[in-house]
This record gives sequence, structure tokens and C-alpha cells, in this order.
Amino acid sequence: MQISVYILVEVEKGEPWQIASKISKIESVKTVHTVTGQYDIIVYAELDNLDALKNIIKQIHAIEGVRHTQTAVCIP
Repeated sequence: MQISVYILVEVEKGEPWQIASKISKIESVKTVHTVTGQYDIIVYAELDNLDALKNIIKQIHAIEGVRHTQTAVCIP
């Protein structure tokens, strides 16, 4: 069963577009949007399992400038 998730990303002051570009290169990421509001970037990904979710979160947090994420798993 495939898992669909939205990951809300808060970044340090600066250029969220540069971070969004790096996130877009991560495997399983389908779309990345820079937005206004509490979070700076919204990521949509389709994953095979929860281990893949852990991996993608680790990859996002490894990007310099990422401050915080919040993940919303879609309920089928």
C-alpha cells in the first residue's frame, strides 16, 4: 500500500526557494511549493512504507536551513 504525505517545512530566514529546490530532488517527492504563512514550503510525496517516510524526513532535516517539519499522512 502506498502512503501519501504532506510535509510542512519551516526554514531559517533566507531563501526558501533554494531549500525547496534541494527537496524536489529527493526520491519519492512529487511536488514542492513555497508558500506564505507559518510554514515556508509544502512537500507532497508518495512513499512505499513508513520506513521510507522516516528516510525522507531525515533527508529533509539534513538540508541546511531547515528548522522544523510537520508531517500529515493522508488517510485513504
